[in-house]
Amino acid sequence: MSGHGPATPMTAHKSGPLRGVAHVPGDKSISHRALILGALSVGETQITGLLEGQDVLDTAKAMRAFGAEVVQHGPGAWSVHGVGVGGFAEPSQVIDCGNSGTGVRLIMGAMATTAIAATFTGDASLNKRPMGRVTDPLALFGAQAFGRSGGRLPLTLVGAAEPVPVRYRLPVPSAQVKSAVLLAGLNAPGQTVVIEDEATRDHTERMLRGFGAEVQITDSPEGRVITLTGQPELTGQSVAVPRDPSSAAFPVCAALMVPGSDILVPGVSQNPTRNGIFLTLQDMGADLVLENPREEGGEPVADLRVRFSTLSGIEVPPERAASMIDEYPILAALAATASGKTVMRGIKELRVKESDRIDAMARGLEACGVQVEETEDSLTVYGRGADGVAGGATVQSHLDHRIAMSFLCLGMVSRQPITVDDATPIATSFPIFGPLMTGLGAQLS
Repeated sequence: MSGHGPATPMTAHKSGPLRGVAHVPGDKSISHRALILGALSVGETQITGLLEGQDVLDTAKAMRAFGAEVVQHGPGAWSVHGVGVGGFAEPSQVIDCGNSGTGVRLIMGAMATTAIAATFTGDASLNKRPMGRVTDPLALFGAQAFGRSGGRLPLTLVGAAEPVPVRYRLPVPSAQVKSAVLLAGLNAPGQTVVIEDEATRDHTERMLRGFGAEVQITDSPEGRVITLTGQPELTGQSVAVPRDPSSAAFPVCAALMVPGSDILVPGVSQNPTRNGIFLTLQDMGADLVLENPREEGGEPVADLRVRFSTLSGIEVPPERAASMIDEYPILAALAATASGKTVMRGIKELRVKESDRIDAMARGLEACGVQVEETEDSLTVYGRGADGVAGGATVQSHLDHRIAMSFLCLGMVSRQPITVDDATPIATSFPIFGPLMTGLGAQLS
């Protein structure tokens, strides 16, 4: 579990061509939501393809603590017997969400309009992250939060005894905050409305409809307006979790970097609120082809055929940030091997992730001999070409799984090996990263 055990360094050495099929894990965002909505439903929800990383396992444990019956039947196969909207029981223990900002924020939303109290904590990384962005809108429903300074964990949330519906405009694009408000709105009478200036990942809206909630989405002059009718009866469903585009980005980018590579990554979600990284890679000149497009579990998916490519730096459209916010670390690593500069703007949200990801990538790239420039809201990487990254550094992961995996991918093409100080956080989202990459031909030790 990230942040709880001894640090385990990992080193990536220059690799030969990556070849083969990369079956990446199920989508983390959808896995969290399937467990939570299953717990808020009546009857049984059956889930296949669930990501069994530590983040999601912590959410499963939390749903048990709130009274749902959550059972694993085999790899990726789970069932949830729910307690219905408003049916959460008060947990007897502290809810430990480990490293997961998504887990803790969505669970807070799901319980905020039930008259119970729960105390939340996490690992060292999660306990530094701001929770006020969620507890502030939850207070509008009538919930009360008592935490450390800055609204940080450990934090006790007391749910509203008589919740009222809210109308809330997101101050920053955040699918976590939007989802927390919508989940809270389930047990409030009337209509809860969320307004976002730019679309963020829409898994919650899609899944709420699938479980039986009434959700209307309209585009208006004030933005994207999501209206949820409260106090529905949600009914257990069968959920097939597509493969995670954020996880797929690592073998995809590694194959683009390592000369001679040719891999297939099957069944990856192509949700238009999540596919910004693949559009950006194609803009840079990537030989990246979407094969066999189809729909699985209400989500568009496709198989990704990826071959080594000579890439050029670009200016990433800032309006694309919300659809690829978790992929900027691996994009920054990839940009180091492109020709010319890659400019990433509109990414200040990265400063409040598992780590300050702008700073973590900038310092790590500098240690590997790559020139960067950063502002509060941007990162510019000056590419050194396919064989131009020196490497030879030990990079701090800051307990951040995406920082660790990004530098391990870069080490597969750098002249000298790259070591990350602690690879244990990778288990939170991509527990099979090491064996999957070595199976393709990567040299990891």
